[in-house]
Parts: sequence; structure tokens; C-alpha cells
Amino acid sequence: MEVRPWLLGIATNVVRGHVRAEQRRYRALARAAGRPLEHGDDPADAIGRLDAEALRGPLAAALAGLKPRDRDALLLLAWADLGYEEIAAVLDVPVGTVRSRLHRARRQTRAALPTAEEIR
Repeated sequence: MEVRPWLLGIATNVVRGHVRAEQRRYRALARAAGRPLEHGDDPADAIGRLDAEALRGPLAAALAGLKPRDRDALLLLAWADLGYEEIAAVLDVPVGTVRSRLHRARRQTRAALPTAEEIR
């Protein structure tokens, strides 16, 4: 009996499960964008909180609209605080590819988000 097809089937199911879980997370984030957040009474950063809250839904939609490889690079940069070389090592791609993916992800995300004037 050949084990390769069996292993590929398992790997395919694992990847599909990961994709479904990721899609659920983005949909949940988009739904949560409509709910108010609870904050302290410090009025000093109220404008920043309002701007951030207004961007929750559009940002979730923008991230969901990116190709997975571009989104992975952007999230590794933004959330994991990795450098270009570290992202290249994690994704097993050249640094130039990381730069291209980040440029594309930033451009598409920027285009999908409303401007500061549109928020206010």
C-alpha cells in the first residue's frame, strides 16, 4: 500500500481546517466591528479609539480580501513584529519576495480602508 496519497490526504484536510478556522476568525472580527467596545473614562485618547473602532470592520474586510500569502507576510510584520529576514525564514521565501508581498498587501489594504476624513 502506498502511503503518500494517504499522507497527502491528511495534509490536505489539515490545511482545509486551517483555512476554515481563519475564515471564521475574520468573519467574527467583522461582526464584532459593529459592537461597541468598553473603555475607561480617559478622554485623552478618545479620538484615537473612535478612529480605531471605525476601522475595525473595514480592516477585517481588507485583510480577508488579501491573498493568503500576502496576508501572512503582513500579519507577521504587524502582529509578530518580525523583520523582513525573519518573515522570509518563516515563509521559506527570499527577502525580495517578502518585500513584494508586503508592498502589495499594504497597497491593497490602504485602498480598501476609508481615509481619515471619511471616518470623521
